[in-house]
Amino acid sequence: MARVKRKNKTIPAKYILLVLTGVCFLLMLGSFTLGWTSGPVGTAASYVFIPMQRGLTTVGNWISDKTYELATLKDVMKENEQLKTQVDELTDELNTLKLEQYDTEDLRELLALDTGYSEYNKISASVIGKDAGNWFDTFLIDKGSKDGVAEGMNVITGRGLAGIITEVGPNYAKVRSIIDDTSSVSGMVLSTSDNCIIKGNLQTMDDRQMITFSNLKDTEGKVAVGDQVVTSYISSEYVQGLLIGYISEIHVNSNNLTKSGLITPVVDFEHVKHVLVITDLKTTTETTEEE
Repeated sequence: MARVKRKNKTIPAKYILLVLTGVCFLLMLGSFTLGWTSGPVGTAASYVFIPMQRGLTTVGNWISDKTYELATLKDVMKENEQLKTQVDELTDELNTLKLEQYDTEDLRELLALDTGYSEYNKISASVIGKDAGNWFDTFLIDKGSKDGVAEGMNVITGRGLAGIITEVGPNYAKVRSIIDDTSSVSGMVLSTSDNCIIKGNLQTMDDRQMITFSNLKDTEGKVAVGDQVVTSYISSEYVQGLLIGYISEIHVNSNNLTKSGLITPVVDFEHVKHVLVITDLKTTTETTEEE
């Protein structure tokens, strides 16, 4: 009979190495953790596990530092949000104070204006609306016929003439200001008593914040830049002596008889909030060039 040869089963060297490595690791771990510090196993364990412990300690400290930094960052972010809220609140308070200050200054100007034109009866009113655009060329006030307001009454604010009432309801009135393109006022140069016609002009207001005047008969050539212009005594719509503005430019017309130019109004027509309505209507019947 033929003999059957058995195959020898061998364990691969890599597995043997892996088992021995594990055994050595366990021995060194036991030596280090259980106090087997003497002998070669303890010495080998110290070379392996002490650096590992140092590494773990370093990593732990780093994680602790980062955790602290993260907590600190959260606190800083929370504090930052609180500061932002405080800044917003303070900004709102400052804006409110500015509005109150503006209102106070505005009312002081009205009081001074009321005193300056004490010969006229007046009632106060607030602006409640305006047409589109930058200028208060036409606007609404919160007083109407129930308050004694009527068409044709003059409106003043700031330092002088703002406009005239053109429409009245029970509790509102519409004002056409002197800068409106349809506005026309008989004016007078205060220093010379020379009369002129003042026209509203939104284009020159946009360009230079001025309105135009014409038909100035300055025969003696005394009118100069900077002279005050007020409403004329010959006006059929405006009471006498209301300050309109100051002459900014003067030009001689081609007929060499009259002059024209520009006037800077005294009223800030970008910001009109409170006004005084002069309840005395102009009663003169003299004809003028006003429309």
